[in-house]
Amino acid sequence: MDVSAILESLGNILNSGFGFALIWAALVCLFFWLSSKFNPFQEKWKEWEGSIITGIKLAEKEIPDDTPNAGLAKLDAALRFVLKAYADANNGKQPPASLVEQIKQGIQIKHADLDRYGGLTK
Repeated sequence: MDVSAILESLGNILNSGFGFALIWAALVCLFFWLSSKFNPFQEKWKEWEGSIITGIKLAEKEIPDDTPNAGLAKLDAALRFVLKAYADANNGKQPPASLVEQIKQGIQIKHADLDRYGGLTK
């Protein structure tokens, strides 16, 4: 069998009903893969949620409430903890600025959740 015979057989298969269904399924899979890979609404901080919660709890214990700008100091301490965990997991590489901003937002969201549901009791 030479290359032209193989290509002709492949063309016949793809021009059949089965081939059309196969191409359609491949395109649907490609669309779902691309939409999940480049989703602008994806919350990338969620994969660091455990470190975020640990950082929040450590910052709550570490920084007293009577400290000036205690909220910002606690945010900074929690952020430093999460960034250190990120660097440890990625061989010392620091996250991009967009991920740092998402992690900051995630820290604020998780802090509000923990505060609301009583997870920050001292």
